[in-house]
Amino acid sequence: MTILGVALLAVCTLLGAFLGDLLGAALHVKANVGGVGIAMILLIASRLQLARRGALTAPVKLGIGFWGALYIPIVVAMAATQNVVSAVGAGPLVAAAAIVTVLVCFAGVAIINRSSGPAETMDEIEARESAELVSVAVGRTD
Repeated sequence: MTILGVALLAVCTLLGAFLGDLLGAALHVKANVGGVGIAMILLIASRLQLARRGALTAPVKLGIGFWGALYIPIVVAMAATQNVVSAVGAGPLVAAAAIVTVLVCFAGVAIINRSSGPAETMDEIEARESAELVSVAVGRTD
């Protein structure tokens, strides 16, 4: 079932590249704008959709997870081949889009962080787990 992961990755990559090219043409930039990110979002969304429909069996999940893990280094290598200098030279719109994107991501992380409630640090988790182990070993259950 790993082949389903490969097929899904290929479809997401092709759609992402196509939509990135369309976005670049719409912005009058001679480059693929966000195609890699669009492809990653499509991969995540399609995996979630398969899970909702119940089509994500264990072998399918393993194949998609495997290729999903490999996807990030692959697309980073693909994105490195793009001509960033010509995209930036196309005008200040690219720099403005990058700055706005970073600010939106920071705001999104802050919103998610605040809405998730209090978080435990790794030290707190380890202390709680070791206290539970000691209480089980001693025979106490609080």
